Amino acid sequence: MAWTPAGEAVNSARLAEYYKLPGAYLNKQLQALVRAGVLTSVSGPRGGFHLARRPENITVLDIVLALEGPEPAFRCEAILGSIPEPDAGVNHVRTCLISQTMRQAELVWRQALARQTIAGIADSMERRFPDDRQKALKYLATEPY
Repeated sequence: MAWTPAGEAVNSARLAEYYKLPGAYLNKQLQALVRAGVLTSVSGPRGGFHLARRPENITVLDIVLALEGPEPAFRCEAILGSIPEPDAGVNHVRTCLISQTMRQAELVWRQALARQTIAGIADSMERRFPDDRQKALKYLATEPY
């Protein structure tokens, strides 16, 4: 969608067909992106979805949070508090070295995703696969280019 002209909608059925994804699955993901303000849904015969903001203003983190939710990927279950005779005064989620390591890794991961924009990915794709943009636009366009 970063390659389509601003405001032009991409039909979800054509998008699903292009990427060989089940239509219902893709539509669910697209609706989550609409709810998060990443995409806009357009109804009607030329309807579909388009980016709600410029590709430079949409990060990979925006996409991940929209699809996966804001909760951390790792959830500490504080199993150290379940051992025989645990120290009742200890917050095992905060003191667990595994939990601390996972929280730090998640922070670094989220920072990396926040630095990468959809525009940056589109530019990299164009450099690596120069013919892909035209192929995608030709296939996904509501009117041939």
